[in-house]
Amino acid sequence: PKHKKECKKRAAELYDEILFKQPESNHLGDCPICCLPLPIGLEKSVLMSCCSKYICGGCDYANKKREHEGKLHFKCPFCRKAMPKNDEENNEQLMKRIEANDPVAMCQMGGKMYKKGDFKAAFEYLTRAAVLGNVQAHFQLSCLYREGKCVDKDEKRALHHAEQAAIGGHPLARHNLAILERGNGRVDRAVKHYIIAAKLGYDESLESVNSLYKAGLISKDEFAAALRGHQAAVDAT
Repeated sequence: PKHKKECKKRAAELYDEILFKQPESNHLGDCPICCLPLPIGLEKSVLMSCCSKYICGGCDYANKKREHEGKLHFKCPFCRKAMPKNDEENNEQLMKRIEANDPVAMCQMGGKMYKKGDFKAAFEYLTRAAVLGNVQAHFQLSCLYREGKCVDKDEKRALHHAEQAAIGGHPLARHNLAILERGNGRVDRAVKHYIIAAKLGYDESLESVNSLYKAGLISKDEFAAALRGHQAAVDAT
């Protein structure tokens, strides 16, 4: 029993090392065209249904401007396939990516099904995407389990998916974990989550870090590091 207890403790310590490691970038990664980090907000990027690549707004605009001025056919700036002319073609391209086991396309379809009210299909697509390692799918599943939408409420599964999303660089998942830990009275763990999310460029986490600093719960050096990391993440995009 003693050996088993020590093993569990060591396993928890190793897991925390992974959980609290600062990701190199947010979960969206870099734009495949300009190779700059993609902004946190999905509204600032465009998802290409033909290849499931997120393109930053700047590269998407530059490509469209070039094609418009040159009177060229509109094509994907990454894979150069013709852009879909309507929603039907867009969905056809998306389904082709899903058939190829593309987790990004599965996650995208899961979101579409959820908006349509087909929660069962949404859950199935998101689960498949999460199994394949899609960070956004993990985050969305954590929300579904926490709120009990289309599935029974399950705090353990909600926590699992939130942690997997946070490890993958999802700033909102990280921020939510900080709120959870703070509510449970584990301020030291909450501080770590807030700082990591702030360094990924998440504004709300930086505001929380500022509040905790004023309350004397974060050191001056930690606060300064969070500020520098946040600014670096914002400047990079």
